[in-house]
Formats: sequence, C-alpha cells, structure tokens
Amino acid sequence: MLQLIIIILGVAFILYTLLGGADFGAGIVETFAGRKGEKTISKAIAPVWEANHVWLILAIVILFTAFPLVYSTISIALHIPLMIVLIGIVLRGSSFTFRHYDVAHGITHKYYTAFFQISSFMTPVFLGITLGAMILGDISVENTGSFYGLYVQPWFNIFCLVMGLFTASLFGYIAAVFLISEATYPVEQERYIRLSKMFLLLTFVMGLLVFTTAELKNHHLFDAFFNSRLSIAAFSAVILLIPFILYLFRHPHTLYLRAAIGLQVTLVMLGWFAIQFPILVYERHGHHLTFYNTQAPAATLYQLLIALFAGLLLIIPSFYFLFKVFKINNGQNSSLRQTRH
Repeated sequence: MLQLIIIILGVAFILYTLLGGADFGAGIVETFAGRKGEKTISKAIAPVWEANHVWLILAIVILFTAFPLVYSTISIALHIPLMIVLIGIVLRGSSFTFRHYDVAHGITHKYYTAFFQISSFMTPVFLGITLGAMILGDISVENTGSFYGLYVQPWFNIFCLVMGLFTASLFGYIAAVFLISEATYPVEQERYIRLSKMFLLLTFVMGLLVFTTAELKNHHLFDAFFNSRLSIAAFSAVILLIPFILYLFRHPHTLYLRAAIGLQVTLVMLGWFAIQFPILVYERHGHHLTFYNTQAPAATLYQLLIALFAGLLLIIPSFYFLFKVFKINNGQNSSLRQTRH
C-alpha cells in the first residue's frame, strides 16, 4: 500500500510541475513577450489553468493523510513561504480571470496584467524556496528556539533562493515550449522558440548553482548525485533530449514536442526523487522525516488508497476529455495553420 501511495504522490507532483508549472510559466513568459504575447497566452491557459490545481490538491491530501508528521512539520516550520505561495495562487487566478473576462480594457486591465505577471513569478519562486528548505536540513522538528531560527532561517538563505529561481526558470521553459504550438503565426512562433532557448539555458545554469550553493551550505548534493545511478541516467537522458527538442523547435509537431518536454521534466523530477528518497524532510538534528518513519497506520493507508483509486477513475478520463477538446485538437489545428503560412 505504501509503495502505491508513494508512486501516486510522485506522479501528482510531476503532473503539477508540468501542467501547473506551464500555467505559472506562462505569466513569466508574458513578462518577456509583452503585449504581443498576451492574447495567445490567455487563450492557451484559460480552459485549463484552474483544473491543473487538482494535482497540487491531490498531493496535499496524500501528505496530510498518509504522512501527517511531514505535513504538520512543513506547515509549521515553513508557514511563511507557504502563505506567500497561497497568496500568489489566489492573486494570480483572480487577476487572470478579471483580465481575461473583463468586458472593457481600461486602466484596470494594466493592473490585472501586472498582478498576473508578478504572482506568476512569485509563486514558483516560493514553491522552490519551500522545496529547498525541505532539502537543506535546517528545519527543527523539536520546535525549540527563537522565531527567526524556527520559521525564517530554514528558508531565508542563498540555497533556497537559488532553488526558487531554478523552479521559476523551469516553469518558464515548460510554458515557452508549450506556447510554440499555441502560436498562430510564424513570427510569434519564432518569439517563443527564442524564449524557450533562453529559459533552457537559464534553467541549466540555475541547476548548476543549486548544486554549488548546496555545497556552500554543507549539503553535499554532488556526492548524492554521483552515488545514484538513477540520477546519473536521468540527467544523461535529459541532456540527450536537448538536440531532439531543438530539432522540434524548427519542425514543430504538437504531440511530439509536448511529449519530449514532458519526458525531459519527468526525468529531472526522477533524478531529484532518486537523490532524496526515502527522505521527505531533512531535519536539523539528523532526525530526518522519511516515508517509512512518518507513515499513517495501515488502516488509514488502506482507506486512502481506495479513495485515490476511486478519485483517479473520475479525474483521468475528465482530464483527457478536457485536453482533447481544448488542447490536442487546437494544437493540431495550430500546427496546420503554421505549415500553411
């Protein structure tokens, strides 16, 4: 039961990184694309942005049901960055909704756009900061010490900031690649190709900085990486996919391009899982929280697993239908339009 729940939790995080990350990344990309990209970006994310939060909700439900000590520890120790993430999610969703469906494009449109872009950057950064704090090992389970030491020090450092910037650049990369297939005209498509290359380079640089700053904080990620065959294999596959993705930039095929970027991001996540597993939260005094020492009773896991299977039987077909109607068919039509032009 525990292994199945871990797999579902991992899949939920991967799907939220891909789908939710593309939504947040769209706001980041729009900052660079400007007004010229607003129409395409709004049209691309309008049908699906709210539904993509299902995977984050699923991951949270699994955490507080199957691993309650992990959930409570993160919620308490990292309540500041998590609150900023929550504010960013609400602010982004409301500003996008008011902007997209507003009947008049007056001065309020500019404010909605500004809030949308700022919150689209703010939320991924603090999601990455939260993840960085879970990795770094400065969280105290004992809850003894000063307010700064308990609730600020674990995440307010250079490593967590770089993790936040890495997450934002990764989300921007996903969104820019997805938007290539959403573009209607060759000039617009060329713009997203340039942005995809820029974010790819930025993500690679920030990834190296993550490992470098971890060493500065005495967290030896390089050693953990080179001791994991799965991480090395995943990273190698990520690098090998780059030429294929660059080829698809010039010969766009919606399904192939999105499948390639999806595989690449999944491999990045698998590489991280391999380094981290089975630890969920590194603790300051060495009492790390793992999947195995924080799991709920077997009866709870059993009921959770039943609920998960029942829920997924409803969610997966619904998501397939949603994306088939608004994304797959539209993406194929967009590719046909680009070919004709």
